[in-house]
Amino acid sequence: MSDILFRGGRVFLAADAFAEAVLVRDGRIAAVGADSDVVRRAAPGHETVDLDGGLLTPGFTDSHIHPVQAGLERAKCDLAEVYGLPEYLERIGAYARAHPGHEWIDGGGWDMAAFPGGLPHRSQLDFLDRPVYLIQRDHHAAWVNTRALELAGITRDTPDPADGRIERDADGTPSGVLHEGAMDLVGLLTPRPTARDLSDALVEAQAHLFSQGITGWQDAIVGSYAGSEDQLPTYIAAAASGRLKARVVGALWWDRARGAEQIPELMERREAAEGLERFRATSVKIMQDGIAENFTAAVIEPYCRCGGTGLSYVDPALLKEYVAELDRHGFQVHFHAIGERAVREALDSFEGTDPANRHHIAHLQIIEPSDVPRFAALGVTANLQPLWATHHAQMDELTIPFLGDERSAWQYPFADLLRAGTRFCAGSDWPVSIADPIQGMHVAVNRTEPGGSVHADYPTAQTPFLPGQSLDLATALTAYTAGSAWINHDDDAGTITPGNRADLVVLDRDPFAEPQADIWRTRVAMTFVGGEQVYRR
Repeated sequence: MSDILFRGGRVFLAADAFAEAVLVRDGRIAAVGADSDVVRRAAPGHETVDLDGGLLTPGFTDSHIHPVQAGLERAKCDLAEVYGLPEYLERIGAYARAHPGHEWIDGGGWDMAAFPGGLPHRSQLDFLDRPVYLIQRDHHAAWVNTRALELAGITRDTPDPADGRIERDADGTPSGVLHEGAMDLVGLLTPRPTARDLSDALVEAQAHLFSQGITGWQDAIVGSYAGSEDQLPTYIAAAASGRLKARVVGALWWDRARGAEQIPELMERREAAEGLERFRATSVKIMQDGIAENFTAAVIEPYCRCGGTGLSYVDPALLKEYVAELDRHGFQVHFHAIGERAVREALDSFEGTDPANRHHIAHLQIIEPSDVPRFAALGVTANLQPLWATHHAQMDELTIPFLGDERSAWQYPFADLLRAGTRFCAGSDWPVSIADPIQGMHVAVNRTEPGGSVHADYPTAQTPFLPGQSLDLATALTAYTAGSAWINHDDDAGTITPGNRADLVVLDRDPFAEPQADIWRTRVAMTFVGGEQVYRR
């Protein structure tokens, strides 16, 4: 592999530190510094990459993402790029006509905010002669038609599962929305993807992520959840065959219907991936609550208008015991926590654990202010999904009215966490949101919807959402690079430092030199993994 010289723009190092050029040799960073100094070190016949006034950054690492599921959904009835009932029905009808032999119409990507009260209805899908199962964009609900309910035997007499809810009409008839654990009542009946389907979905998703500058990630659910297949064999096979080029950590799914007896099984699953260069299964994902919009996020005080305090999926009295044992066995624990009670329960469970395991809590929509300093005190990383911290229809119409003014002001307190000394990593939750880290950085800095997003034209989309919680661009970029590489225990990535692996991204402009409101316009021009170019725009 010949030397590669990057020059002609700026190189992001850290905070306000930049360089002029970088030399890569044998897949590693060989030199960083002033242009003339780095050029002198390049071997004869080296390749030159002209940054053309753009910015060279470390490769992005997404710390909370679901690529296999995203790849599968992109191959099915994908509603993620359209918005509104007429557009959804048009896309669903077109997919059905294009696939007359499919027994089911399945896919997902619909947005709660597109429906009154956040709830579609089975009757809207009854124009089809086949069962329909469409996962909500957040993956916490599914929209089904009457035929699907009939096949599953779901009637007004069917009880709600312990970890979910069947939405019902006034007379008790299932309405066609299944929340959380209730999704499996229909989801498990849909056609199962083959091993080849899963492998192809991963490779297709990887190509998309490379186009977004993402060179590594943590898959936030490796296991069977909400009707999905276990992706562990898919990752192991892809890593062993060389199809997986990114560096990936799998967060093994904690079965919330079971207890500590599953830990030996998790250890066996971790061991199954040992020795692979590109994949490790060293994290465990615990989903502690649901989401605020369907009132399953665990909150301390009842929701306004509807009452109830949400769900804690794992008994808090047992959670600390489970986390302590996982910690003793060297697992990292990766929490999903949306409501302030779930965040507190997760923090409580980390008391006395080893910070060297690099535990983290994802989403963090609502944090009671007294819990903010506990992240740094416990050595727990805040795993940010910045794209959600804006005024959009779901926030303004389905979240704030049910949280109330005081609790709504506790949402996504990035700046408060930073001031308290919290370590950050960042991710997208794709396909819940788009995968593009640049758009996430735009929101972290501006707290407004990026131009071109589904909600960009919503009336308050360009009104900053709690602007006092904004981050500066360097902090946001560091979360997506050094912060997320650190959470993956990938200690020779995330920074452009001599000796580190040459996972690099060339941006088509320098967002630090652009107006803050235009960060979203930045695009990835090239992506390199270990010095190998894996994407060019």
